[in-house]
Amino acid sequence: MSRLIETHSSRNPRLLLFYGIISGLLTLLVCGLAYRQLFKTGLYSERERLQNQRRVIFPRPRGNIYDRDGRVLVGNRARFSVVLDLAQLRGEFRAEYRKVERNYSSMDRAERPNFDQLERISRASVVQGYLDKLNFILGRNELVRATELNRHVSQTLLLPYVLLDDLAPEEYARLIERLPVTSPLQVYTSSTRYYPFGSAAAHTLGFIGINNDPEAEDFGDEDLLTFKMKGSSGRTGLEKVFDEQLQGESGGAVYRVDPAGYKVDRPIEQRRPVQGHDISTSLDIELQQAAELAMVGRTGAAVALDIKTGEVLVLASKPDYDLNTFVPRLTQDEAKAIETSGGWLNRTIQGQYPPGSTFKVITSTAGLRSGAIEPGASKVICPGYLMVGNRRFPCDGIHGEVDLVKAIRVSCNTFFYRYGIETGPDLLAAEAHRFGFDHPTGIELPYEFSSPHVASPAWKKANMHLPWTAGDTANTSIGQGDTLVTPLQVACMVASFARGETETKPTLLHDPKRAPQHTTAIGLAPADYNAILEGLAQCYQFGTARLANVEGLHAAAKTGTAQKGRIDLAWMIAFAPIENPQIAIAVVMEGTEPDVSYHGAFFAAPIVKSILTAWKEKSEREPLKPVSFKVD
Repeated sequence: MSRLIETHSSRNPRLLLFYGIISGLLTLLVCGLAYRQLFKTGLYSERERLQNQRRVIFPRPRGNIYDRDGRVLVGNRARFSVVLDLAQLRGEFRAEYRKVERNYSSMDRAERPNFDQLERISRASVVQGYLDKLNFILGRNELVRATELNRHVSQTLLLPYVLLDDLAPEEYARLIERLPVTSPLQVYTSSTRYYPFGSAAAHTLGFIGINNDPEAEDFGDEDLLTFKMKGSSGRTGLEKVFDEQLQGESGGAVYRVDPAGYKVDRPIEQRRPVQGHDISTSLDIELQQAAELAMVGRTGAAVALDIKTGEVLVLASKPDYDLNTFVPRLTQDEAKAIETSGGWLNRTIQGQYPPGSTFKVITSTAGLRSGAIEPGASKVICPGYLMVGNRRFPCDGIHGEVDLVKAIRVSCNTFFYRYGIETGPDLLAAEAHRFGFDHPTGIELPYEFSSPHVASPAWKKANMHLPWTAGDTANTSIGQGDTLVTPLQVACMVASFARGETETKPTLLHDPKRAPQHTTAIGLAPADYNAILEGLAQCYQFGTARLANVEGLHAAAKTGTAQKGRIDLAWMIAFAPIENPQIAIAVVMEGTEPDVSYHGAFFAAPIVKSILTAWKEKSEREPLKPVSFKVD
């Protein structure tokens, strides 16, 4: 009997295949793990960092704005708010959620609030509890604005939630005494703009608006999810032009957060905000207030310049607005009131006016330079009008025999019609161009009228497609017609003439070491220049500008009247003192009263006198020591 023997081989070829596959997969897994651990560590660390870190940007306080003597025109004051740290309330939110959920558990499932709604209800309930504590302390009856709270949680959870804003000082003091240091409720102090002089120089100083996107350069990782507290930015005036300088440097903090988005522990990186740089303006608040007080209830503009340097001493436009009404924000009713009054327009640099008889200074200069006028020799007999062709051009009076000096003193239109026509429109326009009437001044303010123009045959042909007439020349010679300028341009002309030059570059920045300006000379012989000067001096002393006369102050002045549409314009220009010119003034007032004829002699003279009086009084007393302080 044969014996069956069973054999078994330890090397089954079919198993070797599976061993290879398993070994390969294990090797691939090990390599993958090694690759991720050794080569992808940085990537996953970065993802983790982006997921659990948040950046918060704090706005910086703005720099102050001072007048030329160091008095604060725009400063900062403390603004007190009560904020709630929601991160400290996570336990209370969870407990309230369970309580609210039990209250709704008896309801039909279809009618029961969902998870998100229950969260919102419980969150509002907890926050209202803290608000009730404030109501008890302050005697208020405030309610939580649920929509605002939910928006804060979803968009800016890392920032403190503002419960009460802009507390009164006594409310702030009461809360400081009553709130525990460890309470989630804390009094938060920020800064807001403050304007000590209210509406003074409102258009020049400008106002700020909310900036929802403040930047913090070289702080934290910009790739992090960033929350930004509201800052501010200049919208008009110096606040806008020098916004970058006034802004300062934003601060910030980087926090570690939990999966729900609440911050954990103290910031891992922090930088304090730095206040912006201060600005010293050329404005003199004493003269500014003197001008504005004389303009109360009227519509118009007043400008005063330092003749030697071109620094602006006064830039007043009426109607205006109290800058403090823009803090924290302007209401719709207040904005509408400003709109209705015409207060948005800065008439000093945006008002477009024919210069009226103030232009006679330019007509005189052009006539003398061309030889059409000779001092003492050039005369007319003024019967109260001049016939130009078939048209009768009126004068404001019957002046008899008139030479240049008398023509300036009594503002005789007849004289200037006659010699303006003899000088010619092209030379009149060229002289006006030399005095800067054909371009903006370039002052450091936004929205300056960019298209001033001087009437001339070329201008009329290009813009109106009409031929020039002798009547156009007559109108131009007395500052009527199509010539349009701003009060600032006219003030620059006055300052230039007072220096014996042709152009002045105005500036709103004060520099006590600023060198005097020097531009192209007028080009008049001394006798010719003195003839115009004598006429202006007599006009101020006992001529049409006599109502602006300040006792003990020798000055030069010229009145003017013009029309723009149905509006009368009352002009006056002046500079003082004649022996050493230091201040130049231009004032224009709009005739807003029906059936009242506006003349510079009556409606502009009081403003000029007010400015000159304030200037004289200040120049005669001890100079102020520069002041440098900040409004907290």
